[in-house]
Amino acid sequence: MTHLPPLKTVLALVLGVAGLLLGSSALAQTSLIQNAPARRVLSLNGSWNYIIDPYENGFYDYRREAFDKSASGKGGYYDNQKPSTAQEPELIEYDFDHSAAMQVPGDWNSQDPKLLYYEGTIWLKKSFKLAPVAGKRYFLYFGAINYEAHIYLNGKKLGMHQGGFTPIQYEVTGKLSPNGENFVVVKADNTRHLEAVPTINTDWWNYGGITRDVFIAEAPETFIVDYKVQLAKGNLSQLTGYVQLDGAGKIGQSVTLNIAEAGIKQTLKTDGEGRASFNLPAKKLKLWSPLSPKLYAVSLSNGGETVQDRIGFRTIETKGQDILLNGKSTFMRGISIHDENPLIPGRARGEGDLRMLLTWAKELGCNYVRLAHYPHNEAMLKLADEMGLLVWAEVPVYWTIAWQNPATYQNAETQLSDLISMGKNRASIVVWSVGNETPLGDPRLTFMTNLVKKARALDDTRLIAAALELHRTPDNVIHVDDPLGESLDLTSFNEYAGWYWGGKPSEITKYTFDIKYNKPVVISEFGGDALAGYHGDADTRWSEEYQEALYVNQLKMLSTIKGLRGMTPWILADFRATRRQHPVYQNGFNRKGLISSTGVKKKAFYTLQEYYRQQAAKYDSGK
Repeated sequence: MTHLPPLKTVLALVLGVAGLLLGSSALAQTSLIQNAPARRVLSLNGSWNYIIDPYENGFYDYRREAFDKSASGKGGYYDNQKPSTAQEPELIEYDFDHSAAMQVPGDWNSQDPKLLYYEGTIWLKKSFKLAPVAGKRYFLYFGAINYEAHIYLNGKKLGMHQGGFTPIQYEVTGKLSPNGENFVVVKADNTRHLEAVPTINTDWWNYGGITRDVFIAEAPETFIVDYKVQLAKGNLSQLTGYVQLDGAGKIGQSVTLNIAEAGIKQTLKTDGEGRASFNLPAKKLKLWSPLSPKLYAVSLSNGGETVQDRIGFRTIETKGQDILLNGKSTFMRGISIHDENPLIPGRARGEGDLRMLLTWAKELGCNYVRLAHYPHNEAMLKLADEMGLLVWAEVPVYWTIAWQNPATYQNAETQLSDLISMGKNRASIVVWSVGNETPLGDPRLTFMTNLVKKARALDDTRLIAAALELHRTPDNVIHVDDPLGESLDLTSFNEYAGWYWGGKPSEITKYTFDIKYNKPVVISEFGGDALAGYHGDADTRWSEEYQEALYVNQLKMLSTIKGLRGMTPWILADFRATRRQHPVYQNGFNRKGLISSTGVKKKAFYTLQEYYRQQAAKYDSGK
């Protein structure tokens, strides 16, 4: 007798496959342009009109059918219709031009009090003037929109994108109005979903909207769409990479790579796919490091187009329990950072906010930052290059993901691929992280291992990591034997002795570690909350003294780990988190920051600063 699976299992499989098929097409966009901000011709930042649409009236008719899937494709807010002046005007129940406006880039939660906790759809519209020039191609580029975005130009749909922290790009050549009068409409929806990446449950504020720069980029008919210029894996004197052209004339074209200061100039020929690969000697390059963040002006030319970038060159690898930067042992003195300025409500809005955060990290004594828990602004990566900070870059595979849903995996892999595409030329990035605190289980292991394989296939020159799971036994031993660790280059994990478990700060030094893997250990998180200005003794929870004592004893405990080669305590600055509801000590903030929401340094800041001073004296001196 044939045993059929339960109906709910069949439905889950059908829906999963359908989701994968939908996801693969819905997530599709033109290949991301490398160093896209350098190609811009017109910024669309500034004031955008918006309409709050919790019932999605602008997307569905009263039968819940999407307007943009109808025969006419008309009827949605994306049409940006205007009231008729005829005697019998058409009924139009919206008007962008008379609606409120918000600033882009910027989240809506911090710009309108009634939207503080809003999760749902908001439509945003921007009119702009740009007359297309013959022989040029145009691309509409968004740095990020949280979370699901439907994007329309002049009333026509360009596509849909899922993922709140990776770039979105569509070619609009032939779609711009010949008279130069254009408008773009975005349906942004920050609703959380179980099958999304991240999932429904997170520990940061769910900021909605267009949170990073928007611009139109212009390019020739055949142009440099992508490139990688880096040192070969483990080789300090070999420059390797490629240049990829896009367009009808991409085959058999000459492309010139020029690094004038290093005396490197090479003319390359593209193959049948429009790609020109290279391997060149580079013995005279001055290497990039936190102590000397040397960046070279790199020029790539193809006919009438020249693309400029500033790129540093270094190697990163592991040997046993050591991390080697440019072949030398290093200790990664780090801190975790969210993409948020604690002093001003909302997402970080631009270079000023980002530079302030990294300047604080440098003052703390860091040579390393963990950009958690999602891809950060491309500008942040370039600043890290400039300021000499190593970077852990991460995708939001966070907590409990829908491990067995094919569409969820495809979404995660797409976000990882886009992150690596955006950051592959940044010397600062030394770690790709595929996730944080994901629970043990076979489906999770398969999901995460596949992400690791994908990351290695895309970039074999950096380390691959994740924040692993751990468990404790009654004999006060912390065991790190998460099977995902077999696939990774670092043994990284989060532990919160002294806060979520382990007793008072003075009691946590009783713990010892049993770590399965003979790999460098980089602690991805530890810490505890303190309300700046609240004081007590070392046993008074929420006080600065408690947090200070926790750091003192954490550093003692962690220093007993053989192979400890770095850490990124949680976190640089207090940040907004809806989960954090204590009306006295939290009030909507996670208070684990070493710097308060008003910019005040807590006592633990100086504890970690002194520890990092000691580590710098040991490692940076070469002793």
